Amino acid sequence: MAKHRSLRRSPVSGLQRPGRGAQLVGLTAALAAAAGTAAGVAAPTTPVSAGTSLNPAQAEALTAARVERRDLGSRDLSRFELSLSSTQKAVQEAKAAQVAKARAAQLAANATLTERRALALAAAKAQAAKKAAALKKAAAAAAAAKAAALAKAEAARAAAPRIVLPTTGYHLTAHFGQGGSRWASNHTGLDFAAPMGTPVRSVLPGEVIQAEFAGAYGRQVKVRHADGTVTSYGHMSEFTVNVGDTVGAGTQVGSIGMSGNTTGPHVHFEVLLGGTDQVDPEPWLRDHGVNP
Repeated sequence: MAKHRSLRRSPVSGLQRPGRGAQLVGLTAALAAAAGTAAGVAAPTTPVSAGTSLNPAQAEALTAARVERRDLGSRDLSRFELSLSSTQKAVQEAKAAQVAKARAAQLAANATLTERRALALAAAKAQAAKKAAALKKAAAAAAAAKAAALAKAEAARAAAPRIVLPTTGYHLTAHFGQGGSRWASNHTGLDFAAPMGTPVRSVLPGEVIQAEFAGAYGRQVKVRHADGTVTSYGHMSEFTVNVGDTVGAGTQVGSIGMSGNTTGPHVHFEVLLGGTDQVDPEPWLRDHGVNP
């Protein structure tokens, strides 16, 4: 029976199985081969007693174990390299994402700054336009006011009388060339009697060339007009103009009084052509549009 078991054939090789000691030696060699490094380099086989060798099955098993160990090492290395590559790729992608995020943040900041600058510029332009419009409006208003003032002044000049009588509420008490004991020779003007203090007016526009006390004429004012004619106003109680003043037709130059050689309140009115030649005031006034 024992002999029959030792000669049993192997189902794989068809050879007779070796003895139990040989199987233990082969198993020990296989285990030693399987315990080698992952690099596929065979580890030294376990020493066997002198005179012991591996049969073909054991050698084949040892070779298969070495091949499998080498394949496992190669697969482990490939997995490691793949894992390392994946890790590096993930790191690179993370860095790229970080760079993209930073760039996006910078672009957003630049866009915000640009928008703020655009808004500030638009606000400044609007303020400048508003200021320019206000200045333009003010200039237009000033021009309109000036034009209105000029028009009003022109209208006033147009409406102003071209000539007026020397006073109001009067009656004539002496005429030009009239003789009498109240003056040394014939009368040189026209006397307009009126109550004390009644305004005395310039008959035409002109310039005041005299405003002083003049002996028998009392307080006297003389006005030179545009054509060189001078009108004179005497015996007044006061002056209301000074030499060098510009007056219009109807401007008050003084008030009715009794200064100088007079017996009652009146204004002595004279007309001197060219400033020296005395003429009758009545026809002169009529020629200029008023009837004393």
